[in-house]
Amino acid sequence: MTPETLSPGHQVPARILVIKLRHHGDMLLITPLIHALKQQYPAACIDVLLYAETRDMLAANPEIYQIYEIDRSWKKQGKGHQLKMEWQLIRTLRQQRYDMVLNLADQWPSAIISKLTGAATRIGFDFPKRRHPFWRYCHTVLASTQQHNQLHTVQQNLSILTPLGLEISNAPARMGYSESDWANSRTLLPDGFQENYIVIQPTSRWFFKCWREERMSALINTLSEDGYAVVLTSGPDSNEKKMVENIIAGCPQARLHSLAGQLTLRQLAAVIDHARLFIGVDSVPMHMAAALNTPLVALFGPSKLTFWRPWQAKGEVIWAGDFGPLPDPDEIDTNTKERYLDLIPTDAVIAVAKKVLA
Repeated sequence: MTPETLSPGHQVPARILVIKLRHHGDMLLITPLIHALKQQYPAACIDVLLYAETRDMLAANPEIYQIYEIDRSWKKQGKGHQLKMEWQLIRTLRQQRYDMVLNLADQWPSAIISKLTGAATRIGFDFPKRRHPFWRYCHTVLASTQQHNQLHTVQQNLSILTPLGLEISNAPARMGYSESDWANSRTLLPDGFQENYIVIQPTSRWFFKCWREERMSALINTLSEDGYAVVLTSGPDSNEKKMVENIIAGCPQARLHSLAGQLTLRQLAAVIDHARLFIGVDSVPMHMAAALNTPLVALFGPSKLTFWRPWQAKGEVIWAGDFGPLPDPDEIDTNTKERYLDLIPTDAVIAVAKKVLA
């Protein structure tokens, strides 16, 4: 597709809506776009439409004026209830009188909502799977996706600005939290853990992205012997918490404290922000650490490194593919018990952690 551009002299927008309907990490990675918009249009009010469960990723971002939600539980309450709530949402969005909608999503509802806002400028992506007249009808202009397979997810998001004549390929991500988030999470840390601690998030909701528990235990033992306190975190899922328990069992003498499953996302952000170092696998907390500029060691693979490496990271990414062959990310059975990160030697992680701490 030939890249499209708006006619010169288009109106400077006063109200902008950004639509993204994906997972938690995806939402954090739209914050560079939010920042770029705020830099370009400082007087504009920038709103976001997202899935309700991802709200915490953006709720404390001062560059966002208002957040609107699609609650995926609506459909569980019957089709009538779902249609009622969706119509209320569309009516509310129309009342905002947006000048511009930037639809980053690839779902049909996002295109329909874009159209129904009534915004004069509605930019979407020319997704190959959406080469349909109705997708084109819902948007006033489509941004090319031809280079997306070579770009980080942040850069893909930023490329939606190209039709506006804005060629921006770099902007900072931002993860916000409140003072009360830090105050509440700090009370969960034992005496002596408030300063100079390391956060380790060993889990992901997909275990094929995780490192073997014994290796994580060996890493923690070494860091503890070097005088560091270690805080273990995880999501609330029982399998993740069980994995943390297995790691702790291998560290009977370590200076270690577990907050697994105990923190909200924003409380976790506060704990990571005050850490000396973050060590983790390819997961939402890894992206949070990068956005917070906390030094990090990220154990990565077999996800697409080009798309999902930690953006603006201070620290090191250890790519399992440097130690052996990895399968095609698109062909992985997400329920596999294979631990692809086991290609990464324990000594390599210890050495990189000490290098970043130095």
